[in-house]
Order: sequence, then structure tokens, then C-alpha cells
Amino acid sequence: MTLPYGELAARYGTPLYVYDADSMRQTYLRLARAMAGFAEVYYSIKANPNPEVARVFVELGAGLEVASGGEFDAARAAGCAPSRILFAGPGKGADELEHTIRAGAGEIHLESFEEIEHVARIGRAAGRRVPVAIRINPSAAALGGAMRMGGKPAPFGFDEEILETVLSAVDSHDALDLAGIHLFAGTQILDAAVLLNQWRHAMEIAGRLGRPLRTIDLGGGLGIPYFAGEAALDLEALQRGLSSLGRHGARVIIEPGRYLTAEAGVYLMAVRAVKRSRGTRFIVTDGGMHHHLAASGNLGQVIKRDYPIVSTRLDAGPCSPAVVAGPLCTPLDTLGRQTMLPEVREGDLLAVLKSGAYGLTASPTGFLSHPTPAEVLVSGGRDRLIRARGATSAGADERYGTRWDSLSGTGIR
Repeated sequence: MTLPYGELAARYGTPLYVYDADSMRQTYLRLARAMAGFAEVYYSIKANPNPEVARVFVELGAGLEVASGGEFDAARAAGCAPSRILFAGPGKGADELEHTIRAGAGEIHLESFEEIEHVARIGRAAGRRVPVAIRINPSAAALGGAMRMGGKPAPFGFDEEILETVLSAVDSHDALDLAGIHLFAGTQILDAAVLLNQWRHAMEIAGRLGRPLRTIDLGGGLGIPYFAGEAALDLEALQRGLSSLGRHGARVIIEPGRYLTAEAGVYLMAVRAVKRSRGTRFIVTDGGMHHHLAASGNLGQVIKRDYPIVSTRLDAGPCSPAVVAGPLCTPLDTLGRQTMLPEVREGDLLAVLKSGAYGLTASPTGFLSHPTPAEVLVSGGRDRLIRARGATSAGADERYGTRWDSLSGTGIR
């Protein structure tokens, strides 16, 4: 549905993140139907860790994948049972491991020999066998996507070539219960064939282990089209290829993040000034890279390309190129370089589309000390404040990050 951006901006101020829960539900259910009979869909909370966003998926039956103690607490605040939470990440702290293990996390994904020792020690002290999975850095997976996560030297997981050594290290500890494996070879993948090849390689590794597994985690990596010329991932082609992969009697999991939330989010900015400099039109807004680093191209883009940015004016006229700049005193604070926009004036709203993933919490919010934007969730035509303007991760839980229960569920309208 079309959201009333003008009303929301007037009610909550700008800059502002707005998330459409109905759109997220539709995306999740469409993917879950495509994966039916093959894999369960978990949500990778790093894409958008607001508990009220994660709760949308939890209420549909999804588990959650986390990468820190703070994300584990956010997952719990979203109503997710500990047994439905997977904890991955290459540098887990001993305190985080103890916190999540004692709380009953469903699986700890081991990524170093040091982690094997830490988890075993914690398990022995707690008097329990800890369910673990081995994250594998594949040697020959079909690679693709915007960011390779496997098939080369990497801090993520154990190289496939030393898997027997890793298995022996895990087997040497009675406190470790080897439940499965985890592979994740790339992100932002738009080609179903690339995903299927990666998943096939994971299944082949699982078959070579010669032991029963309870879980095979295929990671995420499902992409969305951001830029001109990109096509959406073909779910039907992906579904058609699943029958050739096998399952080895294990529960298969995929854990997308961006795919489930990105297209459901919008970052709203108000125009503060329009100016021309040496023939170029600049539109200066109150939003920028400090709130949306990904849209500025400074979150991993080698060649910076513009996110889709539109005017919310219904009476907009013809468009012409403009540079969309934020309020920060650095040329890096540029969200649009050749953005086609109509004539706008001070107070008009611009919307950065596809902003539901890797937005606020993936950005340097402390730079120049601007207040953080509010976050609003719209569900069934009703809007709800899920993070107040100015709320930051600084004043929150001293051990693991934001005290989410103090930031969510307020301002219901």
C-alpha cells in the first residue's frame, strides 16, 4: 500500500525511517512457500535489529540468526525462543558466549579453535552439552554476489580443507554436541543458479562428513535489485532447482536478512536548501550518511551507485539531474550523484527507497552528533513508534548494546 509519508513526517519529524510490516510479511510468506519442503526461513537480524521488525517474522514462525550478545537480547525482546536463535560471527567474546549458552541458544556456530575451547569450557561449567555447528569457508563453491564471503582467505569459519582437523577438535570435547554445518559464500545474489550451486556444494560437504547432522545452515545472500539494470531474484527458478539438492535427513535452514526487509523500508528526508554550484544542482537535506551509510555508497560499494531516491510531491513536474547531499561537512555525505528529481524547495520530502536493511544501525550515527532519526512501523494502516528520535545505543545495556525494551513498543497510535 502507499504510505502517508507527509503525515508520518509531520507526526514524527525528519529524518525518519518507516517500515511497512505488511510488505515484510508478504515477502516472508512468498519465500517460505518457495522453500516449503526443503528449508526453514530464519531472519538474519543484523539487516535490521529493531525488535519490532524482528517480531514481524517471529510471529510468522521464523527463527533468528544473531551475531552478538546484543543481537541475542534484541531477538529475545522480539519474542523469539532461545532455542530458535542461531549465534554466528567470527569473533565472539567469551562473555557473549556464556550469556547466550546459559540462556539456551539453539546453536553456537563455531568459527575458530579458540571458540571451540571457550564453548566447551562454558558447557562443562554449566553441566550441559552445547549444540554447535561448524561454519565452513568453502574451497570451491560457485561464487557470486556483491560481497564474497567464502572461497578465498577469510576470517569467517574454518577452511574446508582442514575440516577433518576441526571435526576431531570438536569431537574431543564431551560438552560439545555437533548438530550441523553452516556455509555462507556470498551476499546480494540475484541469480538463482548461483545460489543453487552454492547450496549444492554445501549439501555435498554434508554428505562427505559420514555422520548424521541435525541442521544444515545454507546462510543468506538472497539479494534485491537496487540499481538500474538489475532484475529481481527469480524465486520460481530457485524453487525448481531445490529437488536436485538433497537434504541428508537434516533440517535445512536459510537465513536471509536484506531480502526480507530492504524493500519494505523508506528513509525520509526534508529538503533544507536547493543551490547551484558551477552548473550543478545540489539538494541539501537533513538526512545523510550518518543515518544511511549504505545509500551513500560507503558501505562496501567499489563503484558508488545511487539508491532510488524520489520526491513525495504528488504534483511533481519534469525531472532533471541533481546531487542529493546531507548536512555533514564532508563530501562523503552524498546520497545521490546523478539522481533524476523534479524541482523541489525547502521543506519538501525526499524518500530513499529500499532502506529497510543495513540502514540506521549500519551507519556512523555519532558523527557530528546529530540526533538519530525515529523509526516507525506501519501495520494494517496503523503507525507505531518503535524507536524514539535521539535514542542511541550509548545509554543502553552496558554489556551488550541497546536496551531494546526501553526503545520499542512506545508511542502506539
